[in-house]
Amino acid sequence: MQANKHLDNRLGLRGWIRAGRYRFERYLYILHRISGLSLLAYLLMHIYVTGARIYGADAWNTTMGSVTGPVFTMLEFLVMAAFVFHGLNGIRLVLIELGIGIGRPMRQEYPYVNSNDKQRTMMWILMVLVVIILVISALDFFVL
Repeated sequence: MQANKHLDNRLGLRGWIRAGRYRFERYLYILHRISGLSLLAYLLMHIYVTGARIYGADAWNTTMGSVTGPVFTMLEFLVMAAFVFHGLNGIRLVLIELGIGIGRPMRQEYPYVNSNDKQRTMMWILMVLVVIILVISALDFFVL
């Protein structure tokens, strides 16, 4: 029984998604990963689509005709949303890594204090900024 005890701590995908004590920051972490992977998928598709130019004008027009329409307009908006979120959240992570916005380090004595509460202000400012940019972009994509 003692030899297999380490297997009891495996949570799988549930442990990767569950926020636990980290709350909203954990969901930002998951969304940051998803947005990064989606941007990578878009980059590969973009290279494939623009690579059709080497086969001539007819191949280019056929390829561009297959990636137009309302579905692809929505997908383009989602790519832009992923870019905005990933970029601004990345800036937030760099600032936190540099110690900006979380205060000076303290001596670690029991009860231990984490910096999650100190960085929440920056997180909410980021979310408001992302929403503002996405609303302006949605107006540009779908209304104007």
